[in-house]
Amino acid sequence: MSAEAAEAARLWEAGQQDEAVAIFVALHARRPGDAGVALRLGIALLQLGRGVEAVRALEAAAALAPRAGGAAGATEVQDWLGRALALVHWEQRGPEAIGPLQAHLAAAPQDARRHMALATALLSCGRLEEAWPHYAWRWGAYGALAERVPERPLERPDPSAWRGRRVLLFAEQRLGDTLQFLRYLPMVADVAGEVGLEVPGPLRRLAAGVDGRVRLADSGRVWGAEGWDVAVPLLHLPWAFGTDLARIPATVPYLRAESGAVAAWRRRLAGLGGLKVGLVWAGEPRPEMPDAHRIDRRRSLPLAALAPLAGVDGVSLVSLQKGAGAAQAPPAGMMLHDWTDELGDFADTAALVQALDLVISADTSPLHLAGGLGRKVWLLDRYDSCWRWMRERDDSPWYPTLRRFRQSTPGEWSDVGGAGGGGAEGRTVFFRTKRGDFPPI
Repeated sequence: MSAEAAEAARLWEAGQQDEAVAIFVALHARRPGDAGVALRLGIALLQLGRGVEAVRALEAAAALAPRAGGAAGATEVQDWLGRALALVHWEQRGPEAIGPLQAHLAAAPQDARRHMALATALLSCGRLEEAWPHYAWRWGAYGALAERVPERPLERPDPSAWRGRRVLLFAEQRLGDTLQFLRYLPMVADVAGEVGLEVPGPLRRLAAGVDGRVRLADSGRVWGAEGWDVAVPLLHLPWAFGTDLARIPATVPYLRAESGAVAAWRRRLAGLGGLKVGLVWAGEPRPEMPDAHRIDRRRSLPLAALAPLAGVDGVSLVSLQKGAGAAQAPPAGMMLHDWTDELGDFADTAALVQALDLVISADTSPLHLAGGLGRKVWLLDRYDSCWRWMRERDDSPWYPTLRRFRQSTPGEWSDVGGAGGGGAEGRTVFFRTKRGDFPPI
């Protein structure tokens, strides 16, 4: 580290960030070929929240890093560049990120991660039709998908070419994504000669009831499977059918619970007082997938964060939580009824959800289940929300019965308000401990 860079670091630690950045700017102007200087400038700008400037500096560092620092240096720069683009996307409310993201992609038009960054920005702004071609690059951006399907199907599927043909649809991502896009099954069945569906085991019974014209295919028989004319991943269907905000197939319910099982749950729940409210507070951690693990840490709540619900009169709380999060003990004073050991798959869970008045959930698969069943569902959403919820909305064009309560501060669950953020005036605050009641259902 040069003397000037060391002085900039000292100023930064002393709280004189603007002076430190000025030194890095001058250094970068004099030494434009120094990847380390460009990286330090980009990091400093990013930490000051100057996202667009940070992206420019980090893009310069990215171009230099392979020569200057080898593979490790390039990886570090790309990591910081991704953070800067995320800042531009979320802190500047989406639209302002699209220009820098488009320029970022133009510099490397075959870079799958850059396509995905632009896709998520466009999707979160509601520009769906523009986004789907970029979203198709997820095959190159996510290693797990590339392993599951050995080719990158970047072409737009053509439903008009499916007439009289045997079409295999297959799940490619996690359970929640699959539940969301099962809504397209009737549209495919309307045009195809025969439709098969491959989904993970926990979803098979539930998925079988979406459309009687669709039959379940053997698990694992996906891309290029013998006996099928066409194989299409579920998340390509919005692109295939030209889905935009005005043409989202949002009629609910498109998922259905078995009526006898629903009746049995209603009899069992009859003894609980007041509203029957299901709770889900945590997703799947997936520590083996670093990116997914980081997202899960931001989307999941500790059960203790829901302690204010224990003081709400006229509400009975029912756990729908499975997985690692289920090990958390309820906070003091919370009576949480738990029958999750009886829920073997999503068809079982659907019957219980159908018998409830409301589901309150983090951004998890049970949330999509409740939305697809047409049940009232409240999303407790992280600040850097998933693209599908769209930043400036309290409702959802995908699920008419969903209401969204978003963090106004990253990582802070104590005051979860409406999608607009900001102060309490003009928005509904989820936790109403002083009044001891819910917002209206």
